Amino acid sequence: MARLPGKVALITGAGSGFGEGMARRFAAEGARVAVVDLRGDQAARVAESIGDAAIALEADVSVGAAVEAAVARTVDAFGVPHVIVNNAGVTHRNRPILEVDEAAFDRIMAVNVKSIFHMVRSAVPRMRDNGGGVMLNVGSTAGMRPRPGLTWYNASKGAVNLVSKSLAVELAPWRIRVNALCPVMGVTGMLADFMGVEDTAENRARFLATIPLGRLSQPEDIAAAALFLASDEAAFITGIELPVDGGRTV
Repeated sequence: MARLPGKVALITGAGSGFGEGMARRFAAEGARVAVVDLRGDQAARVAESIGDAAIALEADVSVGAAVEAAVARTVDAFGVPHVIVNNAGVTHRNRPILEVDEAAFDRIMAVNVKSIFHMVRSAVPRMRDNGGGVMLNVGSTAGMRPRPGLTWYNASKGAVNLVSKSLAVELAPWRIRVNALCPVMGVTGMLADFMGVEDTAENRARFLATIPLGRLSQPEDIAAAALFLASDEAAFITGIELPVDGGRTV
């Protein structure tokens, strides 16, 4: 039985990686999905492969007007979203803290944190008036157990994790559940930046040694956790930071 029948989901950063995995899994479980990405061609690739249950939307989530347009187009195409996944994110390359410039800091905070501000302002009133819904924010184990060399990225994800808890409390009267997903380092386009070195088997081995289950996270891992939290099976779960990390934060 499908677990998201008749639901509408909007997923940012869905043109690849974790977001693509969630878009495909949600659609397979009966949802209609707005695939939102800064790269319109990648959003189109994912949406076209899913079929009529998906639309592609190009948007820079750090810009309020772009987020509002994406939400409005989703409503026009499918109706008010029942599920919002704030997944889009960027990082700076793993390096000493004094080597990260202000432009990189500003971009990280705008994409990883301010985007949630924009999404709340655009989506929450519609969800409230539609009877509620679910918001999932993709934080990180970096916001729980930070790695050296990624201080400003760690800070941004700590903010995502905490704002998810605060939103959960404030939005509960409107029947909007909010949770944070906290992946460990994953097989995505940002892997080399997280490591700060070339993505080789030898370099990966150093990071795998810090994960008890001995592997990186996969899009399928994050999609499975997101599906549970988005579904009615998690109807009484809000305000949690869910590590999907193979034991990294133990």
